Amino acid sequence: RVGSATSLSSTVINNRLQELVKLFKERTEKVKEKLTDPDVSSDDESPAASPAKLAPAAAPVPPLEEEPERDKSAGDEHYCEMMCCTFKYQPWLDHLKNYQFPSSIDPLTNLMYVLWLFFVVMAWNWNCWLIPVRWAFPYQTPANIHYWLLVDYLCDLIYLLDILVFQTRLQFVRGGDIITDKKAMKENYLRSQRFKMDVVCLLPLDFFYFKVGVNPLLRFPRCLKYMAFFEFNNRLEAILSKAYIYRVIRTTAYLLYSLHVNSCLYYWASAYEGLGSTTWVYDGEGNSYIRCYYWAVKTLITIGGLPDPKTLFEIVFQLLNYFTGVFAFSVMIGQMRDVVGAATAGQTYYRSCMDSTIKYMNFYKIPKTIQNRVKTWYEYTWHSQGMLDESELLVQLPDKMRLDIAIDVNYNIVSKVALFQGCDRQLIFDMLKRLRSVVYLPNDYVCKKGEIGREMYIIQAGQVQVLGGPDGKTVLVTLKAGSVFGEISLLAAGGGNRRTANVIAHGFANLFILDKKDLNEILVHYPESQKLLRKKAKKMLKNNNKPKDEKGVPGDPLIIPPKADTPKLFQAALAAAGRMGGKGPLAQLRWRLKELKAMQV
Repeated sequence: RVGSATSLSSTVINNRLQELVKLFKERTEKVKEKLTDPDVSSDDESPAASPAKLAPAAAPVPPLEEEPERDKSAGDEHYCEMMCCTFKYQPWLDHLKNYQFPSSIDPLTNLMYVLWLFFVVMAWNWNCWLIPVRWAFPYQTPANIHYWLLVDYLCDLIYLLDILVFQTRLQFVRGGDIITDKKAMKENYLRSQRFKMDVVCLLPLDFFYFKVGVNPLLRFPRCLKYMAFFEFNNRLEAILSKAYIYRVIRTTAYLLYSLHVNSCLYYWASAYEGLGSTTWVYDGEGNSYIRCYYWAVKTLITIGGLPDPKTLFEIVFQLLNYFTGVFAFSVMIGQMRDVVGAATAGQTYYRSCMDSTIKYMNFYKIPKTIQNRVKTWYEYTWHSQGMLDESELLVQLPDKMRLDIAIDVNYNIVSKVALFQGCDRQLIFDMLKRLRSVVYLPNDYVCKKGEIGREMYIIQAGQVQVLGGPDGKTVLVTLKAGSVFGEISLLAAGGGNRRTANVIAHGFANLFILDKKDLNEILVHYPESQKLLRKKAKKMLKNNNKPKDEKGVPGDPLIIPPKADTPKLFQAALAAAGRMGGKGPLAQLRWRLKELKAMQV
């Protein structure tokens, strides 16, 4: 019985081990497939081994059939059955149910807050645009009053939620610290000017409806929530890649709104004087809003062709309209000019630089071929990176932010250079800040054979070709984006920093360059890294020269060839003769060799 129990346990253990080996092999094949083809979908979860102990014979071994069942249940968790049909259950509903509102909101980076400001601004625009229309034009009637009130109170609800939910959770800076405490954030909002304006916006003047009727002018305080509008503009411009387009649209909306208000005032003035009572007022025909808006456009833009006012009220109204139109239209034109000028400032700078360069080349009668290459460089540099010199833009940023940008762009490339591996990490950070971007045109020489090397190159975009051979035009290798070359020249000395091959740009190439002078200024602060770099540079130079000697390249001719070494067997015989103290020919030969060696010294 003991033997049978032992054999049974060993059989179970062997079967279990074979199954585990099979599972590991399947997982290895899946990982190989994923590495060779990233598009192949594979399970990330590894098969969990059972916690069964191998020593006790009676330990229970869980069956492997549970694994597929568990995977199947995990895959079907998004399906639910209703009566006789199966419906797919969306997982985002679970996320929505389990979502917890944040206790604090960063107003500068939180996109959810920007989205909420959009709804607040939409409610504010509803009040600003439609309160004048409902007050002046007869569009609000007892038949549709409930629709107007429904949207009004929906906007009031948005205002109220903004005060109670969002504004009391906004983070703020005090003494350089970001405050996220609930009580502190609430107190900061209650003491702010914005809270006072928000309270004024929600004054319950609607109770006067029961006495004077539904008068839209009682909702005029809702238009005082302008601070949310300007905050939304700032947040939206910060996340847009082309913010000037939004600025143009906003400035146009300002002009349209001023015309909108003027058309409402004109209809009110016409109704006050009496529709069709004079030739100056609106005659009551056609669409009232469109006709009044047309009159407002002709007045504010001072086109002319309007009927002359007849009464004193009409004359005063028209004079105020003319003055307001001239002022408003000039302000709009000036603001539009500033917006367009800011949007095209870079293009204007590029054109002025290019015109100045062309004028300089024409003055000194530079050949047309060189002029065309200079123009090509200007156009490609501008269209590829949107600026002529990246350093002009980055110099405005703090040193820490410039370092963050440089690390994100080039750290992965520079840290893999064999020469810099093992160096101080801060040394590499300082090098990244000294890199400068240069654009090379097709067939431009990056470096020439025999010239003194003073730079290291990192290929950001494009390709370069290393040329060699007897004619110097054979392509030895093509380096692509992410490659580094010329790093040994930064530390080589004594003639070892001469270029050994020609390197030309194959097409347009954008390269980052590190100057030898900049590296030496950095190495002053890192003496240990300086020793390591010089040691590595010597070793790399030695390895580069070693294959040439082994291939039998003729060196300098020797005037006196070296003497061949004495055979080892003959040396042993001479030593034995010396120990025996004999006077035979070997002893004489040994004495003769000593004399020759002394003369050689």
